[in-house]
Amino acid sequence: MVYLAPPHLASAARPSYGEAYSNVLARHRRSPLTSASSVILLVAPDVDALCAARMLAELLSQDDVMHRIIPVSGIAELEAMKDELATYNELHTLILINMGAILDLPSPTWFGEFSTELTVHVIDSNRPQNLGSLFGGGDIGDRIVVWDDGEAENMEEERRAWEALEYEPEPDSDEESVSSSEDETPFQSQDDVSESSRKRKVQVDTGRSQTKRQKPNRMSRDERLHYQSVVDKHYARGSWYSQSASATIYILATILERADRDLLWLAILGLTYQYTSSRISRDAYDKFHSIYYDEVTRLNPLPPGTKSTADAITALSPDDLSIRATEEFRFTLFRHWTLYDAMFHSSYVAGKLGIWKERGRKRLTGLLAKMGFSIPQTQQLYTHMDLDLKHQLRVKLDAIAPEYGLVELTYPSFIRCFGYRAPPLSAADAVEAISALLDIAGGVRIEVEVEGARHGGEWFGGGRVWKTGRDDSAKAMPGDSDVTDGGRDEDGLVAEERTEIPWWMRNFWAAYDALTDIHSLRDALSLSMSLHRAIIRQGTTIIDKQDIRTMRSHRVVVLSQGPDLALFAHPGVLSRLAHWLIDALRDKLPGTKFTQGKKSLPFVLACLNESTSTYIVVGVMGALEFGDVRKNEFGLAFINAKDRCNARSSHNSFNTSVLEIDREDLKMFLEALCEVGEGY
Repeated sequence: MVYLAPPHLASAARPSYGEAYSNVLARHRRSPLTSASSVILLVAPDVDALCAARMLAELLSQDDVMHRIIPVSGIAELEAMKDELATYNELHTLILINMGAILDLPSPTWFGEFSTELTVHVIDSNRPQNLGSLFGGGDIGDRIVVWDDGEAENMEEERRAWEALEYEPEPDSDEESVSSSEDETPFQSQDDVSESSRKRKVQVDTGRSQTKRQKPNRMSRDERLHYQSVVDKHYARGSWYSQSASATIYILATILERADRDLLWLAILGLTYQYTSSRISRDAYDKFHSIYYDEVTRLNPLPPGTKSTADAITALSPDDLSIRATEEFRFTLFRHWTLYDAMFHSSYVAGKLGIWKERGRKRLTGLLAKMGFSIPQTQQLYTHMDLDLKHQLRVKLDAIAPEYGLVELTYPSFIRCFGYRAPPLSAADAVEAISALLDIAGGVRIEVEVEGARHGGEWFGGGRVWKTGRDDSAKAMPGDSDVTDGGRDEDGLVAEERTEIPWWMRNFWAAYDALTDIHSLRDALSLSMSLHRAIIRQGTTIIDKQDIRTMRSHRVVVLSQGPDLALFAHPGVLSRLAHWLIDALRDKLPGTKFTQGKKSLPFVLACLNESTSTYIVVGVMGALEFGDVRKNEFGLAFINAKDRCNARSSHNSFNTSVLEIDREDLKMFLEALCEVGEGY
C-alpha cells in the first residue's frame, strides 16, 4: 500500500512527495543503464497535464535527469504504449500525469507483470481512484505510487471493504461444498497411482477443507454483500476532479525549495483551466487561489511606492516578468477583442441576456448604452478604447449590470507581465489559447480573422486559414527538437515519417511550446476567438431550431449536418458546446435527476464524424447554480447502455463520459441510455 500524502498529512509511516522524488533521483543515479528512456512521463492531452509535465521536466532537468515526455491520447493509446514500454530494459521510473487513477495498475492487464525494477508514479486529478492501486500490497502493489491529495486518508471504510473482499476467504455455501467434491472425484480418478496413495490424498484434502471451514475470521454472506456494496458505491458515484496535477508538482517544488515565478505561473494556469472548464467548483477554486495569492505576494514583491490597479496593469521595466493579482471579467478574451464581442461570446452573459434572440442582443446593446459606451467604442479593439472608458468599465458595470441579472461578472485571478516584449496576459486568456491549440491547432480546417480586416478594412476584410506555428513541418515534432522533452529520440526521421504524426500529437507539442513562448501564445488567441464564434454560432442554431430533445432524465442534441461538423467531431470542442448550452439555458430549464444523484442539467451531445462514420458522444452534468459542479454520472451509464444494446463502440479517451458509437447504432444506444437514466 503506497499512496503519498500531501506535506501537512505526511508522517514517518506515510511519506510525501519529496521522498518519492528523492527515490526517483536515487534510482536514476544508481541505475547502470541510464538513458532518456530510463524516466518516462506519459502525459494526457489537457492543459493541466501539460503544465504539470512542463514543471516536472524543469525539476528533472535541474537535477540532470534525462527523461522523455510522451503524449497519450486515451486508453487505447495507453494500452499500445504499455506493450512498447515492456521492451525498454533501462526503464525504471514511469510517471503517469492525469491518467491511470481509475485503472487497476497492479493487475497483469497493466503493469503487474513488468520488471520488479519498474516503479509507476500516478499524478492524476481524475476521480474516483482505483482501490487496488491505492491499497494493494505486496511487491507489485508497492511499485505503484499514487500521489494523493489527502483524499485517501478519509477512505477508511472503502479500504476495509476492499481488503476484506481481496484477502479474506469467501463465505461457506452448500453449492461450494458440492462443487468442490465434484471437482475432487475426476481429479483422483485421473491419478495413475496406487489405491493407498489415493486414499492418503483424499484424507489430506478433506483435512485441509475442514481446517479451511473452521477459520474463525471467515466473513458471513451479509458482510460480503455489505463490503461489495461499499466498493460498488465508490465507483458508481460518478467522476469528478480533485487537486490539479500542476498543483501537486508545485507543492513538490515548494518542498524542494525551488518554487519560482515560472513554476507558479504554470500552476496558476492548471488551476484556472480546471475552473473555466467547470471541472471544479468556485469553492474549490477559491481555496487554491488563496494559496497562490500568497505565493504571488511572496515571489513578486512590487517596488515601494508602486501603485497597480486591476484596470491598468503594465510592465514596470523591460525585464518585468512579475505575476499580479487581478479581478477577471467573465468576458471572453476581452483584452484582445472588442468589448461587444467579448460580452456576446460569454456563456454567462448569454444565459442572462439570451443573446441568441434579437431581443437579447438589443438588451446587450442597451446595457452598453446605459453605461455611456457608444457603439463605435464597443466595436473597436479593447486596446484602442478611450482610456477613461477602460477605467470606468468596472465601476459602471457594478452599478448597472445587476439590473440585467449580471451579478457575478468577475472572479479573482492573475495576470502576468512579459516586459516590453508583449502586453500582459491574464491566466484565463492563456488557458483559452492553450486549449484552442490542443483542440484544433491541427486536424481541422478553421479560418481566423486577420487583424485590421474587420468591417471591410484592409482589402474589404476577410481571414486566413490557421496554420500551426511558424513552420508546421519542422515545429512541434515530438522527437526531433529535444530528446529530454520526450517523444521518440531517433535523429534520423525522414520527411515521410513526419507527415504521419497524428494531428492530436502535433497539437500537443504546439501547445507545449506555447507555454513558454509568449508570441506563439498570443498568436493562438485568434484561433480561440474563431472557436468561440463557431460555438456560439452552433449553440444559437440549436436553440433557434429547437434541436434539444427532452428525455425524462436528460436532454439530447444530435449534430448530423452543418458547416462546422468536422470541428465539433473533436471531443474537447463538443464538450465546450455542451457547457455553453448549460450556461445559456441554466435559468430556463428545470433540473432533473439522471440516476441517483442531486438534481442537475444532464446533457448528451452527439456529433457525426463523417470521415469514420461514427458519432462522438459526450455527456455533461451541469449544476443548477452557477459556479457549482456535479459529479458526472455518464461514464457508468454509457457502459451500461452500450452493453444493453450491444452497440459497436470504442472508448478512446481518459474522460469516461466520452464515447465513440457506430453511426448505425446511435439510435438504439440513446434509447438504452434513457432506460439506464430512468433506473433499472
